[in-house]
Amino acid sequence: MTLTTVVEPSSPVEALPEILTRVVAELHDVAYLIERIEPQLLELGGGATLLNSPESMKVMQGIDLAVQKTRGLAEFIDNITNEISHDWTVDVATALSLVKLSEMQRALRGSIHPAHSQPLAKAAGDFDFF
Repeated sequence: MTLTTVVEPSSPVEALPEILTRVVAELHDVAYLIERIEPQLLELGGGATLLNSPESMKVMQGIDLAVQKTRGLAEFIDNITNEISHDWTVDVATALSLVKLSEMQRALRGSIHPAHSQPLAKAAGDFDFF
């Protein structure tokens, strides 16, 4: 009689500070992409006209608030990450499977290592009409 051992692939267990550092980079990317919307809106709507409309001003203020909140979350997570032991590990397999954007999934997995959090090339959400 022969016994066959099934070897399960190891789960992607990583140090929590490393994972959180990648989340911080993604949050900075989100803030950058949101921030890029504002000048595009000013250009499309005509700066003076757009800034004189109360509804348009609310939209512009909402964009600014979204950028500030995103950066604030990034700074908060970055700061507490320095207090977390590298001995703390997390299995990120399920969490990664829930991320729908493949580029973000790769970034969070650590498959890509950007030199900085802001993309050098145009990304989805960049709206140049020239």
